[in-house]
Amino acid sequence: MANRFQVRDRFADGAQFIGGRSRPGTSGRTHAVVNPATGEELYAYELAGPAEVDAAVAAAREAFPGWSGTTPGERSDALHRFAAVLAEQADDFAYAESLQCGKPIKLSTEFDVPGTIDNTAFFAGAARHLQGASAGEYSAGHTSYVRREPIGVVGSIAPWNYPLQMAAWKILPAVAAGNTIVLKPAENTPFTSLMFARAAQRAGLPDGVINIVCGAGPDAGERLVGHPDVVMTSFTGSTAVGKRVAEIATATVTRLHLELGGKAPFLVFDDADLEAAVHGAVAGSLINGGQDCTAATRAYVQRPLYDAFVGAVAELMETVRIGDPFDPATDLGPLISHTHRDRVAGFVDRARGHARIVTGGEAPGGVWKDGAYYRPTLVADAAQDSEIVQSEIFGPVLVVLPFDSDDEGIRLANDTPYGLAASAWSRDVHRAGRATREIKAGCVWVNDHIPIISEMPHGGYKASGFGKDMSAYSFEEYTQVKHVMYDNTAVARKDWHRTIFGDRPQ
Repeated sequence: MANRFQVRDRFADGAQFIGGRSRPGTSGRTHAVVNPATGEELYAYELAGPAEVDAAVAAAREAFPGWSGTTPGERSDALHRFAAVLAEQADDFAYAESLQCGKPIKLSTEFDVPGTIDNTAFFAGAARHLQGASAGEYSAGHTSYVRREPIGVVGSIAPWNYPLQMAAWKILPAVAAGNTIVLKPAENTPFTSLMFARAAQRAGLPDGVINIVCGAGPDAGERLVGHPDVVMTSFTGSTAVGKRVAEIATATVTRLHLELGGKAPFLVFDDADLEAAVHGAVAGSLINGGQDCTAATRAYVQRPLYDAFVGAVAELMETVRIGDPFDPATDLGPLISHTHRDRVAGFVDRARGHARIVTGGEAPGGVWKDGAYYRPTLVADAAQDSEIVQSEIFGPVLVVLPFDSDDEGIRLANDTPYGLAASAWSRDVHRAGRATREIKAGCVWVNDHIPIISEMPHGGYKASGFGKDMSAYSFEEYTQVKHVMYDNTAVARKDWHRTIFGDRPQ
């Protein structure tokens, strides 16, 4: 696999992309990227340290005046070219994503890569539509209008579960709005972020607009968030790390966007299409090995359907094919690492004393024993306040609990610290409508779970963070809103001045 992709040759100059050039890190610490399906070392590189972060921020700061001074049409044209380059390299991107993450090639090919190309094309169009309030005389004698201006150098940190898509979600709205950016991907999944920046350069985006530093959180990440020339931080990752990012950003009064953990409820009412709900639950809980902050993790099923739902989900999960990520027939690849696989297994093992493991609950043996694989797992009858219901597992594990009344179902759906995504399953439009209003989550699907589109925002409530990725709403994060007001009267002595000095004329 690694020979086909020629990882070591492709990144021979180092895993940092700063000011349009690849270079090695200087932290003195080496990190190995490992294929999670086989345990094979793919690539070892020197991590970025504070020096690389400083250089990347300096490159972004130098590029900012020129890039922010381009017209929306010029930025749009550049992003359209960028989308075309990505489309040309689609197979390469899909292969690299599956290689570093272990996700099935059909997921990379049909979801990650086309979604990223579409997102790039969307922001190519959105760059020309930065909107504000209409100009008008909101105050007598004055005309007001709103400008949207780029904010400067953005420092972003992306996770390992969707390295390509998360790089795009961070980079595209920032540069479409006229900003420059330094992105720190997860150190164990650097390939597609680096390829993304190189593709942007090939499309003609100026050097320094997009910079990539691959380093550890305590060294590169904290330096980036706290850098005095970084005016905004966008972070996607766990809530625990998000709190640390917020502490650092608050100290420098840096604008902050956080997309954090999730524990999505999957609420099935007793009038739901059972077959649709079962298929939706298996797909929604197992996508990307369950390593998705919007994945279905807690299924609440109204009691008349509960037993049938549990049985049908278990039966369908047992048909899921574990295998080589590069086999087109594979449904479920390995988790990101053996360490993470063991973490997921720990949640299930600790639940055995108080819940029922219906299917799964173990790593497969045989030919896959060297990979970070874990079987699709269904857990039933856990307590609402138990760890496996309340905490983010981030693996192929679905917990199912019964409920009686609609009031109880919605209450249980809201009963975790998180609020990123949810779904409601019902044939009754009023019942489903109530769920969409009362469930506290940034996205609520009805009779489906997972689909995302570039035109709609993605972001959470509560401990899932704040701010939006994708859609035109993301420009709220990456632009400064400025009110401009013109006097229309040419009168030197205005009536309101008398509230400060002098008397009002009699």
